[in-house]
Amino acid sequence: MDKLRIFLQRTLGRVRHHVGTDQFGNKYYYIPEQATWTGQRTRARRTVDCVNKKEFEYQLGNIPTEWEAWIRGKRKDPPTIEEILKNEKFREEMKMKSKEASQDSENKVGALDRPEKTQVKGHASANVFGRPTISEEPTSTGNTFTPGSWSPGQKDQKK
Repeated sequence: MDKLRIFLQRTLGRVRHHVGTDQFGNKYYYIPEQATWTGQRTRARRTVDCVNKKEFEYQLGNIPTEWEAWIRGKRKDPPTIEEILKNEKFREEMKMKSKEASQDSENKVGALDRPEKTQVKGHASANVFGRPTISEEPTSTGNTFTPGSWSPGQKDQKK
């Protein structure tokens, strides 16, 4: 009987084994490693037939995370319905707890206050670093600069 199945697989093409269906109606299949009629081996694959066949109708969350982990090979066995429902309940509880925590943090005053704006005193390479007050006078060499008086290889001649 096994030889008949192998013969039919080679002549008719790939055989998909239905593994499960999720709550959205997506169907998940396992395609075992097979040899083609030429003797070439194809690797085992996991696929999904989505309810929304068109890509633009797909939205994030249409495939449950447990099934996505099975498709990507992150888990060995496909998820059970009980496991999916348990994880969904856990996610809902976490959403409720985070909503309560955010409401509590809005009502509390004290340790969670925003810090006051810190004063920037400047960088050590700035010419005003360490001075108690910044002068209002502009500091510029525009009045004393003469073109051609300095080049990168020369030392300052005023010293």
